[in-house]
Amino acid sequence: MASAMENKSQEYRSPRRKLVSFFRKSRDNWKRKCQEAKQRCRYYANQSRAAERSRDHWRDQAKAAKRRVQALEQELAEQKTQ
Repeated sequence: MASAMENKSQEYRSPRRKLVSFFRKSRDNWKRKCQEAKQRCRYYANQSRAAERSRDHWRDQAKAAKRRVQALEQELAEQKTQ
């Protein structure tokens, strides 16, 4: 296994200290991008849920107002007939 690692390290011409730095930066950038994407995904999911709750709330209020209007119209119609 050591010879396999040596063969792989011989593929690179740059010194190991530079390679380590490069690979570490590459890994850190990849992790940061992934974490930011996850954070954006959670943010948009929360926004979507909040918008849906708000929409449901306003829909319920509109339905209640419609029922109230119908009841008042019916009451008005009954008073007109009397």
